[in-house]
Amino acid sequence: MATTPFSSAHRLYVKSLYRRMLKNELDWVVRRDIWRGRALMIRAEFERNKDVQDPRALAQIFEKAEAELAAKQHPDPYIPPAMPGGTKWERNIPPTIAPIYDHIAEGHH
Repeated sequence: MATTPFSSAHRLYVKSLYRRMLKNELDWVVRRDIWRGRALMIRAEFERNKDVQDPRALAQIFEKAEAELAAKQHPDPYIPPAMPGGTKWERNIPPTIAPIYDHIAEGHH
């Protein structure tokens, strides 16, 4: 059984970078059929570098990928409406169950 020299933190970082790149492409391209082609190119790039074992080479690859992602960052990324920062975030907050004015505590009957 082959063991991987990379930690779980490394794998999480790679997954995060991959997701951020896909999300950024989706911010730029609305049509999913066009986005799918770009997503396949991103995946191919990750697959091309999956066998790199040298930590220095990996650091260069990650640095290049982060710089590329920063350069291509969308100025107005898509935010789902119900998520924080979205157009419907906290639009219709349910009212509290507690009474607005506690008459019993004030002594009024």
